[in-house]
Amino acid sequence: MRILIVDDNNTSLMVLTKLASRLEGCQTVPFSSPQDALAEMPNLDFDIAIVDFQMPVYNGVEFVTEVMRFEKYRDKMVVIVTADTDVQTRMAALDAGAIDFLTKPVNPLEFRARLKNLTALAQAQEKLSDKAAWLKREVDRALTEIRDREEEIIHRLAVAASYKDAETARHTMRVGAYSEAIARAYGLNDERCSDIRLAAPMHDIGKVAIPDAVLLKKGKLTEGEFAEMKRHTIAGCDILRESKSSLLQLAAEIAGSHHERWDGQGYPFRKAGDDIPLSGRIVAIADNLDALTTARPYKEAWPLDQAVDHILERAGTQFDPQVVAAFVSALPSIRQIKLSGMDDPVQAIETDTSETAAEAA
Repeated sequence: MRILIVDDNNTSLMVLTKLASRLEGCQTVPFSSPQDALAEMPNLDFDIAIVDFQMPVYNGVEFVTEVMRFEKYRDKMVVIVTADTDVQTRMAALDAGAIDFLTKPVNPLEFRARLKNLTALAQAQEKLSDKAAWLKREVDRALTEIRDREEEIIHRLAVAASYKDAETARHTMRVGAYSEAIARAYGLNDERCSDIRLAAPMHDIGKVAIPDAVLLKKGKLTEGEFAEMKRHTIAGCDILRESKSSLLQLAAEIAGSHHERWDGQGYPFRKAGDDIPLSGRIVAIADNLDALTTARPYKEAWPLDQAVDHILERAGTQFDPQVVAAFVSALPSIRQIKLSGMDDPVQAIETDTSETAAEAA
């Protein structure tokens, strides 16, 4: 236990230092000048401070006030040594951060008893602090494990989608990557951008509820078939929304809103403007971009620049203008993602999951 002693009177400093050093487990850190003690901060380590009140340049209260400016010392116990019994002086000391007083001339027996109690209290506080730090580490570890499981659920669902329709799986991976780039350009924080990247690939999970005759049809859908296909938004939301996972709830939000339009002419609920969740507005653009730039049985792939022009033309009608602006800012990242391929999403997912498991081990 390190005891800081500050007293400009050398005789008093020597007496206090000697008394404190006699207590088992105590190591003294004496200073005859408050300026010298402050000059050593915040590199100076101590557990308890015993500070004289009447000192030049800084009196005891002023010294404690300066010490408490350092966050490192705000939980440290400070005792003021004073011959002044004035209530205002003592209140000022308490307000500055002192917890107790010793009256001059210091009684050695009283000093020993007070310091023994204070060291016991400091040790108890240290143990409590260690326990709180341990508890925080355990909570953080548990939350990390929960998050890893949530991410694995997303990965497994994407793997499942690839078995029914490999192109749909590739599409969902690209949409996740595009969505993250747009979200980052929009100004969302790193955690939210990561969540959107993980949740966005679930935007079409409701297609598992669509008959294969409609889902895998090579030609253009009839009006009835298109009405059937539109059900995937509600189905996807229903599949995911009851989860307690915040990540899967975000995925449900995206699944149910990524076909809504800024002008209210989308589906399934014809929401408009800011009533559409931001996540859905972001994924709507990412989804549209990938659909346009990917070859389908009924159309050729558009060049990226043509798809960009298409999206820009629909800012304020189909798409949120602010998200379109973020999309334009994100285009360098989106071009890089497109060039990277993502042609084997199953392998990418398996690799990512294996790396996560290896890191956890």
